[in-house]
Amino acid sequence: MTNEEGKSVDSTIWKAVLGLSIVVFLVVVALYNLPEADSIPPFVTMLPKINAFINGTCSILLITSVYFIKQGKVPIHKFLNITTFLLSSLFLISYITYHAFGIETKYPADSPLRMLYFFILITHIILAAGVLPLVLMSFYFGLLGKIEQHRKIVRFSFPIWLYVTVTGVIVYLMISPYYNFEAIQ
Repeated sequence: MTNEEGKSVDSTIWKAVLGLSIVVFLVVVALYNLPEADSIPPFVTMLPKINAFINGTCSILLITSVYFIKQGKVPIHKFLNITTFLLSSLFLISYITYHAFGIETKYPADSPLRMLYFFILITHIILAAGVLPLVLMSFYFGLLGKIEQHRKIVRFSFPIWLYVTVTGVIVYLMISPYYNFEAIQ
C-alpha cells in the first residue's frame, strides 16, 4: 500500500468513526427526551450499579494497560485495552437500556454538594461524548501497528477515557442515594 492509499484508508476510517460517534451521541441525547415507561422491569434498577462496576473495572484496566506497555509487554497491553473497549461497549448498551425507560433521578437542590455534582456530571458527559472517536482511532492505529499515530492520539484518548471511567463511578456514588425505584415499579 502506498502512502496515498494509506491516507485514503485513514480518511475513510476517520469519517466512519465520526459518523458512528455522531449517531451514538444523537441516540444518547434522544434518550433524555423519552417519557418514563409505565412499568420498569426489575433488572433495569440494577443497571446503574452494574454500570458503575463496569466503569471502575475499566479504570483499573486502563491504568494496568499503561503499566504493561511501559514494561514493553504489548500483547498484555493490547488484551487489556480490547477488554476495556468491550466492557465500555457493554456499558453503553446498559446505559442506553436504562435510560430508554425514561428514568430520571434529580440531585437534591438543597445539597451543599450540588454544584460539585453538576461540575463532575457535566465534564463527564462532555468528555464521554468526545472520547469515543479518539478511542476508536487509537484502536485503529494500534491494531494496524501504526505505533507513531497510535501514540499521538493516545496522549489525548487515555487521560480522557480514564477521567470518564473514574467520574462515572463518582457520579453513581453521588446520585445513588437518591434513586427511588419503588416509586416507579
